[in-house]
Formats: sequence, structure tokens, C-alpha cells
Amino acid sequence: MGKAYKYGNNVDTDVIIPARYLNIADQKELAAHAMEDIDGDFARTVEKGDVVVAGKNFGSGSSREHAPLVLKVAGVKAVIAPTFARIFYRNAFNIGLPILESQEAYEQIDAGDEVAVDLKTGKIRNKTKGETYQAEPFPEFMSNIIASGGLVGYVKNRR
Repeated sequence: MGKAYKYGNNVDTDVIIPARYLNIADQKELAAHAMEDIDGDFARTVEKGDVVVAGKNFGSGSSREHAPLVLKVAGVKAVIAPTFARIFYRNAFNIGLPILESQEAYEQIDAGDEVAVDLKTGKIRNKTKGETYQAEPFPEFMSNIIASGGLVGYVKNRR
């Protein structure tokens, strides 16, 4: 369970992690710049277990895998949006960042709401409002990728 950070439609990878920081190799240092062009307080205030809630087409733009990585390293437990850019969607699973598609959750969750996500069932509980929303649960193989910390961990576990 964590608090929600809420953003609008078409949050692109250049906003998630600005290109000017892509030469930083240390993941924690890189994550210190997550979302800074759209929310200057994000990296300083995000805590482990928090969620990002955003509008349609989250993660559009370039195909950099740094975008989901900085969110995960910053402590984000999941990203909830009605739709995701396909390359961000794949990159998120590759690094083990759960993403859930729910129009209703986007419409009803406000910034700062306490949100709990059950990755197994796809249930999203807004504890602040006492509401529950449903996202599509992950297929078993995708749940296994997330549980392994991403595709590399999944492959290592299967050897």
C-alpha cells in the first residue's frame, strides 16, 4: 500500500526520465531525477510502495528502458493507467515493474490517495475513498516475470 502520484495523458519517456540524465550509470542517482520535469517533488517524496496513476498512453515516446527502471528504483510498486505505450509496457515487464490498465482507477484515484494493489487478482483498492477497481490480472507467466524481478531473473530462475 502506498500513496498515489497522479498525472495526465501522454506522459512520455522524456518526462519520466529526461534525456539529459541518461549518461548517469548509477541507478539510484538516475532515479533521483525521475519525473522532475513534470513533478519536481516526486523523487524526493516517493516512498517504497507508492503508485503512479496516469492517463492514456503512459510511457509514449522513445523506447528507453530507463523510464520504467527509474520508477522501480525510486520505489514505485506499480503504474496504473487506462493504456500504455507498447514499448513502455514491454520494458516495464522486462525489468519487473507491474503495470495495470484501468480507466476507472484513473478516473477515481486522486493524488495522495492511499492505494493498495493486489497483483495476483488485479484488484486496486482506494483505501482513502473505500472503493475497489478491477484491472485485468496478469497471466501466470507474466506474474512469474514480475516476481523474478524482471526477464533476466526469470530466465536465471528457469535454468
